[in-house]
Amino acid sequence: MNKRQPLYLDNNATTPVDPRVVEAMIPYFTEHFGNPSSTEHIFGIEASNAIEAAREQVATTLGASASEIVFTGSCTESDNLAIVGTVRAAGGPQKLITSAIEHPAVLQSFRQLEREGHSVLYLDVDETGLVRLDQLERALDDGAFLVSIMGANNEVGTLQPLRQISELCAFKGALLHSDLAQMPAYCDVNVDSLGLDLASLSGHKIYGPKGIGALYVRRRRPRTKLAPLTWGGGHEKGLRSGTLNTPLIVGFGQAMAFCGREWKSSARHTMEILDQIKSGVFTAIEGVQINGHPRDRLPNNLSLSIEGIEPLALIRALRESLAFSASSACSTDDVKTSHVLLAMFGDTPRAQRAFRLSPGRYTNQEEVAAILPEFVESVLELRSIAG
Repeated sequence: MNKRQPLYLDNNATTPVDPRVVEAMIPYFTEHFGNPSSTEHIFGIEASNAIEAAREQVATTLGASASEIVFTGSCTESDNLAIVGTVRAAGGPQKLITSAIEHPAVLQSFRQLEREGHSVLYLDVDETGLVRLDQLERALDDGAFLVSIMGANNEVGTLQPLRQISELCAFKGALLHSDLAQMPAYCDVNVDSLGLDLASLSGHKIYGPKGIGALYVRRRRPRTKLAPLTWGGGHEKGLRSGTLNTPLIVGFGQAMAFCGREWKSSARHTMEILDQIKSGVFTAIEGVQINGHPRDRLPNNLSLSIEGIEPLALIRALRESLAFSASSACSTDDVKTSHVLLAMFGDTPRAQRAFRLSPGRYTNQEEVAAILPEFVESVLELRSIAG
């Protein structure tokens, strides 16, 4: 007899692949296996056409043109290329701005640029995880070449006011990059509406496959210039050499297309799930705090801190029935307080106790209702043990 799988509430870490995406990918592993660069024969032409169709799907969802989409191997690679690539293309020592709560792919890119002689200002955030716009405005007054602020925080769900940030950057002549990995499945990601010059995307956060990402690079005035970080056959307009992974690109394109059509219904569904969880938790447990912005947040993210509860102990107690995260899934196995929570609350019990529940497109309300009593029981039992 097959053992029942735990209820999966870690969709901010990764999502299952949409069956429709799998179906679209399969032929490109088998019958349409050509190298997309081998356009002298039909096998290569079929693969190349599939890639260009996927590029158009991504562009349409973003409100961009296909020529502005570069396929990469991950959102991490897209972040690296966007940040390091633009600064290296500009040359000379540059003033750069980011926030203290960015994904490690962004923070480590800026650390590398610091080693190369550039200066970086790391903006503070308030207790809701919002970037301090007054600090950004003052920093821009001193001049800056590039600003990078994530659209939605993967740990606490806070949505940054990208439109306001982009207006400040445009007025001061700074480029704006944003890691949008968490947003397409549940939010509008029109790059013109958001005012972005560069945007990084991930396949496995949007019900697509792992190992594929994309970078939006504005080609319209002002045109954004990048220097490549890899060298070889000059693929992707010379920005990302290496044979293109046709099946994963096809899957990514399909996943983005579904997000473009379905993000509103997905957002409604996950918000209903979160309302169900909050009702069950707050009714039965005292000393619960929600982390992140109370309104401007991802509709599928619930970051909680519960008085007297150590997140890893709760995860272990519920391991057979519920899967969720104590911190960013991209971090190492080190048990330490997340840099995001430290920036928001300092080294406090609230920061140390934070954990994340993130339902998704396929989360079932009946399964959530069934697990809530066990969740509450585990919290109360851990409290009684702690005394």
